[in-house]
Amino acid sequence: MRKRFLLLFVFMSILSIAKSQTLDSIAPDTTGIRTLTSAELSKEMGSGWNVGNSLEAIGGETAWGNPLISKRLIDSVKAAGFNVIRIPVAWSKFTNATTFAIDTIFMKRVEEVVNYVLDNKMYAIMNMHWDGGWMQPTFAKQEYVNNRLAIMWKQIAIRFRHYDDHLIFAGTNEVMVAKDYGTPKQEYYTVQNGFNQTFINTVRSTGGHNYYRYLAVQGFNTNIDHTYNFFIMPIDIVAKKLFVEVHYYDPYNFALNGNSSITQWGKYANIPANTETWANESYADAQFQKMKTKFVDNGYGVIIGEYGANSRLNLGSNGLNATYAGFRRYYMQYITQSIVKHGLVPVYWDNGFLGDKSMGIFNRSTGAIANPEIVKAIVNPIDIIKPVKMVNGLDD
Repeated sequence: MRKRFLLLFVFMSILSIAKSQTLDSIAPDTTGIRTLTSAELSKEMGSGWNVGNSLEAIGGETAWGNPLISKRLIDSVKAAGFNVIRIPVAWSKFTNATTFAIDTIFMKRVEEVVNYVLDNKMYAIMNMHWDGGWMQPTFAKQEYVNNRLAIMWKQIAIRFRHYDDHLIFAGTNEVMVAKDYGTPKQEYYTVQNGFNQTFINTVRSTGGHNYYRYLAVQGFNTNIDHTYNFFIMPIDIVAKKLFVEVHYYDPYNFALNGNSSITQWGKYANIPANTETWANESYADAQFQKMKTKFVDNGYGVIIGEYGANSRLNLGSNGLNATYAGFRRYYMQYITQSIVKHGLVPVYWDNGFLGDKSMGIFNRSTGAIANPEIVKAIVNPIDIIKPVKMVNGLDD
């Protein structure tokens, strides 16, 4: 009798999930959903890591040279001390160009990766990434993009509706007008704010856990200054369940430009020609303070969804390489510490590649830690280590 009851229970559970994955809307469900504000949840999340250049690779998961995301990799990231994994996803390669229906096989693969994360009791942030750049924030494209966003996010939201609040949806990514990195026109940020509202309305309308789920919305181009100046918080039917997402790669010539002569950063730098005159420690603190003042202090969590600095392994000598490595480690420690001190969630950008001008810190094939110093700087940034192998005699 008991065996029959258990079989019936399993069958009914499967039937319930299947039903929740087909109906456009179901009744709101608070099961497994906490009542914390997003700012309060931030305190529980810890350090994060991006499984970048994989599911958002245009052409398929391995199209940009990374192997398939494995459970072993995600388990290794968890073991290293990370508690958040951001999963960038480009859906359009697997979407009907006319109806915007998402391929069920690809949807299943994304869900498999999400489960790798959630099975480790980590937080998963799943987004709709650059995706070919179709989310242009102009009046000319506004109606088209809002319609497409709604159709696609409705499918995604329904598919993942039964998951608890360790799964966070992030509506878009670095929305901007192609190749225009300047201060956005009013048209651009107005339309982009509308994209955020469409995302919120769509997800909430599907009901179930999605009615109460934590959701992340993005500032214009995920730029801190543009977010501080132009972002408008979407209207939501539940209070303080929204995160704001921004990114941080300042100064560009140190953090991202692998061909730059800027190889030192911050107050310990001793060669002016190799140092930017801006974006030092106090600048970073001030930027993160903007996010704390505007959002965290008002109950909204902030996710630094991407940040980091490239490796530089071919600077001309072992000494120069070691000097840069020391500054890179110090940059990662200081920036991570400042993010955490200001109550924000740090999520390191890992593109999966190892070697010169890359940001990989794990071996994607084996899961092994490839750069233990950078991993330690992110998951335990409390004790700042000064750069030690410096030119011109500067020492620790």
